[in-house]
Amino acid sequence: MNEQLRTIAGLDRVIHEPGRLMIVSYLAGVEECDFLFLMRQTEMSKGNLSSHLSRLEKAGYVEIEKTYRGKVPMTLLRLSPAGEAAFKKYLRDLDSVR
Repeated sequence: MNEQLRTIAGLDRVIHEPGRLMIVSYLAGVEECDFLFLMRQTEMSKGNLSSHLSRLEKAGYVEIEKTYRGKVPMTLLRLSPAGEAAFKKYLRDLDSVR
């Protein structure tokens, strides 16, 4: 197998899925955001976004904080340090395929 194919085969599968890639890409550009804002930005359904966030949280890439704004529940999302490192590596690996 040539080096480019080996690199493609080694891409982080958690991040590589299109929905999760969109989430991680967005979170990489902000300090944090709330669930509803991210849902609007990605145009995903609540269930779909929740499912992807659960997978990213399980991998240690996203931190999810349940809080309140006044009496209204709010879910804050941010990329973890491990998520930032994994995303940077993913981008470097993808760039090396060119």
